[in-house]
Amino acid sequence: MSDAIPLNSKIRFGAITTVSDREHALKTVRSLSEWGYDSIWTGDHVAFTGPMDDPLTQLTYLSALNPSLIFGTSIYLLPLRHPATVAKMVATVDRLMGAGHFIFGVGVGGEFPPEYEACGVPLKQRGGRANEGIEIIKRLWTGEPVEYRGKYFNFGKITMLPKPRTPGGPPVWIGGRAEGALRRAARLGDGWMPYVVTPKRVGEGLEFIAREAGKAGRKFASFGTAIHLFVTLGPSYEDALDVAAEYLSKRYAMDFREAAKRYGAIGRPADVAARIDEFVKAGIRDVNVDIVSSPAERDAQHEQFAREVIPILRR
Repeated sequence: MSDAIPLNSKIRFGAITTVSDREHALKTVRSLSEWGYDSIWTGDHVAFTGPMDDPLTQLTYLSALNPSLIFGTSIYLLPLRHPATVAKMVATVDRLMGAGHFIFGVGVGGEFPPEYEACGVPLKQRGGRANEGIEIIKRLWTGEPVEYRGKYFNFGKITMLPKPRTPGGPPVWIGGRAEGALRRAARLGDGWMPYVVTPKRVGEGLEFIAREAGKAGRKFASFGTAIHLFVTLGPSYEDALDVAAEYLSKRYAMDFREAAKRYGAIGRPADVAARIDEFVKAGIRDVNVDIVSSPAERDAQHEQFAREVIPILRR
């Protein structure tokens, strides 16, 4: 972990979730709040291997049920949309939630090419579109006139008002683990949120970001670090691994057993806490828990994590 990155001092715990209807939303927010989670996060796909709702709509509704929580996208596939319309939507979300309550996690995805085709976006352009998109969004959030002439986006002078409630707009945290994502975090992001990585890779990534930021002459006042982490609790490591492998393999339509071993936090509460502690020591400050289990067991696993894992890490 690099000392050049000003990490948050507090460790926070978030829940990756999705809600199916109004009643489920009410139950989810009430339960996660009672169990002591700090934040709620949702993923994003226009189309995927399973059903997925729009994240900004979900989070705005959930925030009305408990405005004290933090909400974020993990992650929003920015290249699928035009950045001007995204800037407008996210500014509105930020004003409705209030300053400091929304984190805009963005990434490029690409693991499901048909959604790129459906949105009319060439898959190979996703990195470049993300870079230009972040730049455009941050400029539009200033409330000043913006004209943009880039490789992928071109438009004449416009002024987008009203501005977000958070000064300068909500923080933009960059998802991904490839070199392009790390460079994007260093040059354009306010944080980094890797996915499917080891603690060693987290430490190396932060060193890379520090070097790239230095080359760009950029100094961070603060820098967020979150991980989207697969978590499965069970009576033993093997029992938990069987469950994680089954449901992750269904989610990604491939054999995910070895990846679950390598990247997940799996087993008894003490096993899971020990694995998460490795990520914290590597520089992670927001641990966002993606419970991998049968849908019927997900709430119970979230509660068990809060009651039996978080206290170990707090100590």
